Amino acid sequence: MDNMFNTPAQIIEGNINAAVGKAKLPLGKLILLGIFAGMCIGGGAAASNVAMHSIDNVGLARFVGGCIFPVGLMMIVFMGGELFTGDCMMIMAAMHKKITVLDVIRVLVLVFITNLVGGLIIAGLAYFSGQFNYTGGMLGAYTIKVAMSKANVTFVGGVTSGILCNIFVCSAVLMGAAAKGIAGKVWGIFFPIMAFVVSGYEHCVANMYYIPAGIFAAMNPKYAELAMSEYGYTAEQMASLNWYNFFVKNEIPVTIGNILGGMVFIGVILYMINRKALKKDA
Repeated sequence: MDNMFNTPAQIIEGNINAAVGKAKLPLGKLILLGIFAGMCIGGGAAASNVAMHSIDNVGLARFVGGCIFPVGLMMIVFMGGELFTGDCMMIMAAMHKKITVLDVIRVLVLVFITNLVGGLIIAGLAYFSGQFNYTGGMLGAYTIKVAMSKANVTFVGGVTSGILCNIFVCSAVLMGAAAKGIAGKVWGIFFPIMAFVVSGYEHCVANMYYIPAGIFAAMNPKYAELAMSEYGYTAEQMASLNWYNFFVKNEIPVTIGNILGGMVFIGVILYMINRKALKKDA
């Protein structure tokens, strides 16, 4: 049985060793890996919006989106990339005294900024590609709707939803690492990510696509008019979709929640469970 997949202790050891490698990455490479990961997640988010935008049943729409969105994390795992939410688990390497807390902070800050760059790139490309014209412009209106809901999240809601999100995302990373074959890794990643999308939890990097894409879409009179007529928004409500609310009302609480979910609810707990089984040179 042990030959079929890695044990929990082996998974934690592998994550610790990977964290040591992240801490030693040259600045230029870390920047490129962060941008690429942001683009991958943005791409998955954009594709899921296309799949969901004309489905009226919320549960069905989220299920369909949940089947599409995991491709973003799969791209990162199989081709390389540094994702902020997964890198929160670097806390395990700090607890194991293989890297310092400052190493963790440095990587997380750089990866957060570069993930944002990647998300903005995909949001801009999707907008200028004309993709939002699908279904007579309803994809553009739906993009605004998604962004509106996220830009107006409450602080408590953003934090708690962010915690729940990163429990699933970090579990997906670790479950993918449990498998030794690519098929197993695909399914290990797929189900936890699908669960977080279906549940509607908040992911700070995914929102680096969703909200900027909505802001771009709202600049188009056709998409804005459709959003108001189809979803009942007023011009005053639409004004809340702006860069200030993106960063202050969404990214700050959601990022706090993602950090707590990845570091405390996954990293600290799993490290404490497995620490006696870890090799001293892990």
